Amino acid sequence: MNRRDFFKGAAAVAAVAPFAAREALAHAAKPKAGNNPIWLMTSAFPGDDFDGVVKRALAVGAQGLELCVFRRDTDRADHIATHLDYKDFTPEKAKHVINTCNEKGLRVSVGAYDNLIGGDFQEVNQNHILNLVRIAAMLGGDANDVVCGTFVGYDQKLGAEDRGFEKNLEKFKKVFTPILKYAKSLGVTLCVENCPMEGWVPASSPVCYCNLPGCLAARKLMYAILDDSSNLQETYDPSHDIWQHIDPTDVINAMDFAKLRRIHIKGTRNFANDAEAVHWGRVFPRQRVSDALAAKARLPALASDKDGGNWDRMNYEPRLPGFGGNDSCDWTKFLENLMAKGYKYPFVIENEGCNSSHTGNMGATLQGFRATILNTAPVVWPLGPDGYAFDKSALKEMVDPKVNPKPVTMKDLV
Repeated sequence: MNRRDFFKGAAAVAAVAPFAAREALAHAAKPKAGNNPIWLMTSAFPGDDFDGVVKRALAVGAQGLELCVFRRDTDRADHIATHLDYKDFTPEKAKHVINTCNEKGLRVSVGAYDNLIGGDFQEVNQNHILNLVRIAAMLGGDANDVVCGTFVGYDQKLGAEDRGFEKNLEKFKKVFTPILKYAKSLGVTLCVENCPMEGWVPASSPVCYCNLPGCLAARKLMYAILDDSSNLQETYDPSHDIWQHIDPTDVINAMDFAKLRRIHIKGTRNFANDAEAVHWGRVFPRQRVSDALAAKARLPALASDKDGGNWDRMNYEPRLPGFGGNDSCDWTKFLENLMAKGYKYPFVIENEGCNSSHTGNMGATLQGFRATILNTAPVVWPLGPDGYAFDKSALKEMVDPKVNPKPVTMKDLV
């Protein structure tokens, strides 16, 4: 029976059995479930070591880990997790990771999300990413689907000049061309993530665009400006478009889908009619004025940078889908569209939930991960005798490449 005849038949059944017909139509329209692994991003476990985060993943029913490997001397206060010894990562340590993954039925990637083209620490951050590329290669790189996740960042000083955005594109090309060439030589893909990082500047800054790939246009321009972008791909986090009032499904449909290598699962709850949005609008961030002047004008006060005011300018809060109520994303639509387009890579839960990891309570953090896995499972996992479950038989064993590339710095590459 072809699809047209099916729908004619379903319509006929509707005359006598409306409920059954509706169910048949719904199942006909729903894309076939895949068998995508659901991972945890380990930023939520800053106090654990590698073996500790493995236990966390197994406890909540995840199939893998995006291992955060931030610099131990990082200038950041929000993300400090370091789950691999990047300064002394040896073939023996790589073998331990690979053997543990094969034994426990888990898979991994690595990542550190810093400003690579702007700010006081850009050169240090560039060298750190080169360290992580080396680690990814020692864990098998593309052969084991071990990618290196990162931000690009943004040079705010250049951005303030005329044609500053295009100048940032040119700086991106200058910085990333040798990094990508080095990664490609080791069989490693770099995945850049799309958070605009609006809180990287003080609340007094009139502009808060701090990560070049923060919009789809920028990512398309990045690919266009590179001479060879074959090993530059994307980690897409829908939450960053949701607070900009963009449907993430529309972004997926407009992007180069072949570049999509990871999805970060994180939600956003937009505040529909809060006083800050009513006063300041939703196109531009809230601007900083003195507290005395704001009080005289009877404006809602903006929190200080110390209290997170630099992140509190866009009238939203981070959430986890399926945990503690709805957010502002149609997750069924978003996930089903990805599955219909043939997305086959991991979904990585990034837990920054205001009612989960941001409580500082480990019980709530783990509950958020479990709830998000259950919320995602019916769309991305097959239905079996015990409900929706990941088919572990599909896991390809990680192979130890037994390589030990020499550590390099940017000075060695340019």
